[in-house]
Amino acid sequence: MGEAASAKHDVFQAIADPTRRELLQLLGGRELPLKDISGRFPMSRTAVSKHLRILAEAGLVQERKVGRETRYRLDADPLLELKRWLEYYERFWENKLSLLKHYVETDPDAEP
Repeated sequence: MGEAASAKHDVFQAIADPTRRELLQLLGGRELPLKDISGRFPMSRTAVSKHLRILAEAGLVQERKVGRETRYRLDADPLLELKRWLEYYERFWENKLSLLKHYVETDPDAEP
């Protein structure tokens, strides 16, 4: 069983909240301290910290202490689980739409 599977929160739970999705976008490609992150959201630093903790428990955010400051950065690897799950449904719907197209184009009773 992988590290993401043993996490306290899974990737799906972690990204369910729009604030956490926004945090992931903010951290994409850069490391930021909590004070810089919390200044970008209309909520308390404690609330932002709780969101970051959930993301960290899902393995989506890495924490690093620099002196008295905690810095956060994105770890996108656990998102591969989400990508694989979505790919299955993408293939499912592509197949269904292909069958529908074939049916519509070959149905002799269909109007031109």
